[in-house]
Amino acid sequence: MKPKNPATECANAAQPDRNAATTVLAGESIEKRYGSVEVLSDVSIEIPAAAVTALVGPNGTGKTTLLRLLLELEAPTSGAVTYEGPQTARRIGYLPQRPSFRPGFTVAETIEFYASLVETAVDSDRILDRVRLTDARNRPVEALSGGMTRLLGVGQSIVGSPPVVIFDEPASGLDPTMANRVFEVADELAAAGTAVVLTSHNLSLVSRHADRVGVLSDGTVTELTAPQTLATRYGVGDLREAYHAVVTADRADHGDGNDERHRGDPTDGERQ
Repeated sequence: MKPKNPATECANAAQPDRNAATTVLAGESIEKRYGSVEVLSDVSIEIPAAAVTALVGPNGTGKTTLLRLLLELEAPTSGAVTYEGPQTARRIGYLPQRPSFRPGFTVAETIEFYASLVETAVDSDRILDRVRLTDARNRPVEALSGGMTRLLGVGQSIVGSPPVVIFDEPASGLDPTMANRVFEVADELAAAGTAVVLTSHNLSLVSRHADRVGVLSDGTVTELTAPQTLATRYGVGDLREAYHAVVTADRADHGDGNDERHRGDPTDGERQ
């Protein structure tokens, strides 16, 4: 068992079953085109509460596009995205790849600003505690490290206690300690009942913290299951080997070895 944040444990003494959670967000038969370029094709995905769902895949396979569709920041060319969770002041929180905040404000003031935008009571101190920024509460945001800025981004994403949070490459560019911290926070949010969706190139962290992993290849989600189940299905030892098996098989099936959507290696993030 991975250690949990004591504050989260106290506030959520009866934690939900992460293996039997209900769907809170779903995409059905999603297709997304930009002009003649097809980015996503026939993507269907269900996002359960109380779980970390990780999306991995080569650079340019549509991970960020899929997140933007789930956030309803863009509309699919065809298909539908449906929010099925409870009606709350804020349904979905979002951490972009490169969060930025207005200079001249402290960490605490920044969280309080976002709290003022939602129509519900917000415990700013508890949010800072959950993202490990209590000791930095009075620090100006421009003085934060990259990792602490990312944690502040996580903090703003959970203001208003949205049932779903979406993190786009939350560990990108961070040192191993800070990257692990961000994933631990994601894990704790899921343990408290939140549906967490994230993309990442760091397959080691995904393997340790994700309940489900979906592999995006050739514009669709070709697998969506537990990391170890995926490895077992392909007869390999870990998620990294399973990932390569999935993508290699998909390229062979579609003859896409030179497709621009397959450039890059998601394990690059583990060597940063």
